[in-house]
Amino acid sequence: MTAPTARNVPALLQGLRAEGFTGTVRVSGTPGGSIHLRNGLVGAIETPGAPTATSTLLTSGRIGDEDWLAACAAEPDADRLGGHLVAEGLIGAAELEVVCTAAVFDAAFAMALSPRGSWELGDREPVLLAEPGVEPRRLTEEASRRVALLSRLWGPPGELTRVRPAPVAGAGTRGSDGWLAPRHRDVLDNVNGRRTPRDIAFALGRGLYAVMLDLIRMEALGLVQWGSRTTADGRPSTAPRVPQDEPTNAVRTTAVRPPEAAPLPKRRPGGASPAQDVGQKKKGG
Repeated sequence: MTAPTARNVPALLQGLRAEGFTGTVRVSGTPGGSIHLRNGLVGAIETPGAPTATSTLLTSGRIGDEDWLAACAAEPDADRLGGHLVAEGLIGAAELEVVCTAAVFDAAFAMALSPRGSWELGDREPVLLAEPGVEPRRLTEEASRRVALLSRLWGPPGELTRVRPAPVAGAGTRGSDGWLAPRHRDVLDNVNGRRTPRDIAFALGRGLYAVMLDLIRMEALGLVQWGSRTTADGRPSTAPRVPQDEPTNAVRTTAVRPPEAAPLPKRRPGGASPAQDVGQKKKGG
C-alpha cells in the first residue's frame, strides 16, 4: 500500500497519481489539511492556512450568498457544483477554473511552510474542484519555487506568516492619492498591527502567497512596518533572515507567477529599513 511506504507527502501523491487514486489524504500538522484527489490528480486542498476556492468566491462577492446557497441546494454533490454554477450563469467556466486552480496552488504552498506529520487515506469527500485537476509534481515544484523566492526577498516564509504588520504613520493618506495599486490599497486597509498575512488573506478572499508578496513590496515602499515576530511557542524569533534550503517535502504550486521586476531590498534583523539605508530617501520610491 502506498500510504505507509511513502517517505513524504509529495512521494505519496506521486504514488497515488500512478494508481489513479480517488479519495482524500488527511495530513496532520500545523496547519495540515485535506488533499482531495480525483483519478490521481489534485482537485482541491482544504487547509486552515489558506482560503479555499469557496471562501474566495464568497468573500470577494463574486457569487452572492443567496445564489450560492441556492446552487448548493440544487446540486448537493459539491464535485458537480462547479458545472452547475457555470450552467446557471453565476460565473464563467474560465474564471471558475482560474479561481479553483489558484486555490489549490496557494493551499499547497501554505502547507509547505510547516513540517507535516502523519497522513491517512480516506474516501472521496465532495468538494468544489479544479477541473480536471493538478499534477502532484507541478504542485511540489511550484510550492518550492515560491518558498525559495520569498526566502530571497524576505527570509523564512513560515516566519513571515506570523508577523503582524502595522501601517506606517501617514500611509493611509499616501495610499489614497491614486498612485497605489488597488490590490495594495485593499491590503493596506487591512493592516492594523494585529492581523497576520494569513488573516489578511482570509479577510480579502485572496491567496496567502499573493498577500505576502504585496506586503513585502509595501514595506519596501515605506507603507507598512513589521511588528515583533514570534516563534510557534511564543518566544521572540532569532532565526536569521537569510535564504533557506528548499524543503524536500514541499507540496508546490503553479498559479500566476509574481512579477520578475527588480528584486526588492531585504531587511536586516535589527537594522534600518531599505529607505533608511539610503539616507532617508523618499519612501515611496
